[in-house]
Amino acid sequence: MLNLDQLATFVSVIEHGSFTAAAEKVGLTQPAVSLQVKQLEQQLGVRLIERVGRRAQPSPAGVELITHARRILAECEAAGEAMAPYREGSVGRVRIGSGGTASVHLLPRAISAVKKNMPGLEVIVRIGNTDEILRALEANALDLAVVTLPASGRSLEVEPFYEDEMLAVAPAGSEMPEGGPDAAFLRDKILMLYDGGNTRAATDRWFEASGVGCEPMMEFGSVEAIKELVAAGLGWSLLPGLALKRDTAGALVTSSVRPPLIRKLGMVMRRDKHLTRGLREVIKCLRNVESS
Repeated sequence: MLNLDQLATFVSVIEHGSFTAAAEKVGLTQPAVSLQVKQLEQQLGVRLIERVGRRAQPSPAGVELITHARRILAECEAAGEAMAPYREGSVGRVRIGSGGTASVHLLPRAISAVKKNMPGLEVIVRIGNTDEILRALEANALDLAVVTLPASGRSLEVEPFYEDEMLAVAPAGSEMPEGGPDAAFLRDKILMLYDGGNTRAATDRWFEASGVGCEPMMEFGSVEAIKELVAAGLGWSLLPGLALKRDTAGALVTSSVRPPLIRKLGMVMRRDKHLTRGLREVIKCLRNVESS
C-alpha cells in the first residue's frame, strides 16, 4: 500500500528541484524528506530521483510515477472536500419509520421545517405498523420511529412528544350529543373502525372502560379510507384528530368523546444511536410541530 505522505514528499521534491526546498515546503527536516523518498523507493523497488548537479530530477521510473502520484493526491484532496459537508453537518441522511396517519399529517410539517435549516439533508420515510417499524429500528435499518405508544424494546429509548385526541366522526348534517358522544351512544351507530395497531387498542380499551362492548360493522387498515366512507354517509367512526385537521368541503362532523380519548405519539430510537446533526434537527422539529 502506497504511503500518501511519502508520495506527497516525492512530488514536492520533483516540483521544487531539491530536498532542501521540499523540506521547507512540507515542514520537515531535509533528512526526514530524504528518508521518506528512500522508503518509497524501497517499497517500489526502483530509483525515483536522480541528482543532476545540484538539482533533483525524476528518474524514468519517477517520471512514470509522478503522473499517478499527482492523480492520487488530487483524488484524496477531493475526497476530503466531499466529506466536509458531512463533517460540518450540512448534509446527510435520516431514515424515519412511521404509521400512515403521522406520515401523512404530521411528518410533512416537521420535514419541511428541517429542510429550511438543512436543505441538503436526505429524509427517507418508511410506512408500516408499529411492530414492523420497531423491528427495523432495532436492526438499525431506521434511525428514528414515530409511532403510537406504547412502544418497548430493551435497546430502545422512547420519548412521548405529541398528544392526539381521538374524535367521533359522522357524516355532514349528523347531530352530536351535547358534550360529545359516549361509548353507549356510539355502540348503537354503524361503526367503522381502524383495524390493528395501538390506535385500535386504545379505542377498544376506551369502550371496555365504559363497560360497553364494541362490535364495528366494518374494519379498515386505512384512516383515509374510513374518512371517505363516513363522508359518503355509510356510518360513524373514531379517528385521530391529527387526520381530521383538514376536512375538505365540510363533509364531516367531529366531536370530542366522553370521557376524552387521547392517544400519544412517541419518538423511538436505539439507545446507542449516534445523534448526527440531521437526526438532532429532525427530533427538534418534531418536538415543535404541535406549535407550528
